[in-house]
Amino acid sequence: MSGDGSPDLAVDGTGLKVALVAARWHEEIMGGLLAGAQQGLQDSGVTDVTTVRVPGSFELSVAAARLARTGDYDAVVALGVVIKGGTPHFDYICQAATMGLTEVATSTGVPVGFGVLTVENESQGLHRAGLRGSREDKGREAVLAALETAVALREVAPRTS
Repeated sequence: MSGDGSPDLAVDGTGLKVALVAARWHEEIMGGLLAGAQQGLQDSGVTDVTTVRVPGSFELSVAAARLARTGDYDAVVALGVVIKGGTPHFDYICQAATMGLTEVATSTGVPVGFGVLTVENESQGLHRAGLRGSREDKGREAVLAALETAVALREVAPRTS
């Protein structure tokens, strides 16, 4: 199972400002990812949240970049799902989302939570979406990873903007 060996993430995010960027493709899975992310923010004490919806996972990078570059957010969390089909489209979109979001994080210094599911089929997505009966909650995990990184960076290298 993909969650084996994952760290137990918990963080006090009080005072942090976070942007959620969520795709709209695969509505049921996305609903679970978004709900898990929102619950993770709430459980961590984050109350200042902006949510932006974009069409699909390809569009996550441009929205995350725009938000991160404002200097207003301590972290950005990207949520999406790409389900493998019979063409190379899956590979292109997965690579574009991964590389694009990595570039946003490294070029801006703003932690980006990677909550993009890249799965073989809908069932795998449902099992990772944090829905009733799911084995994992990748929306929550992406939020907690971004928050923990933001807190760690704030302690060692406070933002100047």
